[in-house]
Amino acid sequence: MSDDIPPMEAYRYPDGSITYPGHPVGPDGEEPVGTVDLSDYTATVLTWTTSTATPPGVRAPNTLAIVEFDVDGEPVRAIGQVTDEDEVEIGDEVEPVYCEELREPGAGIREPASQDWDGYQFKPL
Repeated sequence: MSDDIPPMEAYRYPDGSITYPGHPVGPDGEEPVGTVDLSDYTATVLTWTTSTATPPGVRAPNTLAIVEFDVDGEPVRAIGQVTDEDEVEIGDEVEPVYCEELREPGAGIREPASQDWDGYQFKPL
């Protein structure tokens, strides 16, 4: 992965569980012991929906998917946009792809510099 693309970082805990996004305290109340870059894995679509009434600056329609990664036998779920030119179905395999602008920074009421506008989308394989 390129140095200028941030990882899709999940946290690993002493009990073996992994959460995304990462949390400072894991399911057993312990601090994380490491990280996993989910962009190195593929995931399976568990369910999806298309929103036609989106917040300012978010494309419409906006397809979102809940996906599940298998990281060394440990399930990790995430939700995110599906790449805009693609359609998904339950059971499809997807890969995370970095997107510099998930929404248009000037469309909201917050100062654009106060927000991060990048993240990951899911692209069907």
